[in-house]
Amino acid sequence: MDGSKRSTKANAFFTGLGKQKKIALFDTLIDKSNQPELLGVLAHEIGHFRCGHIKQRLVVGILQTAVIFFLLGLATDPSGKFSRILFDAFGVKQISPHVGLVLFSILLEPVSKLLGVLANAWSRKHEFEADAYAAKVTGDHVSLGEALKKMTADHLSHPSPAALRVWLDYSHPPLVQRLEALNRSLS
Repeated sequence: MDGSKRSTKANAFFTGLGKQKKIALFDTLIDKSNQPELLGVLAHEIGHFRCGHIKQRLVVGILQTAVIFFLLGLATDPSGKFSRILFDAFGVKQISPHVGLVLFSILLEPVSKLLGVLANAWSRKHEFEADAYAAKVTGDHVSLGEALKKMTADHLSHPSPAALRVWLDYSHPPLVQRLEALNRSLS
């Protein structure tokens, strides 16, 4: 993928469904990595597919969207019990879909943050699994580790941030944790 037109960051990702699956490697990643490192990154992305991460996240995303739209419908229904309770809680007499949307978004924010923390923890688990898969199939955890080091430096990421910060905001484990897990995976 020609990522250098938009950024200098090296990256890779899995995309597509059915017979249209693809792994995109940014040209910046290819330019900055040697062949064993690229093989490790490629194996990591294949690991996401082989471990079922893509399907799992797709199903959860669809279910989450369905639940949000269902609750939004309840919050904006002028004759519904849920909307009456919601409007009373905020001291609003007249039920209106527009106000319901605003009130729903106010309530959704903290729930969204909590769901984000859970989704990030799940994503970090998936990253560890994909790393372990890559190390196993290539038999080379060192090259993947070197690629991760380069990408961390390239993205100006902290290699070992505070645990609370990781817990709240990180979708990928920090470099130090990934390297430790890679070293344990072949032990």
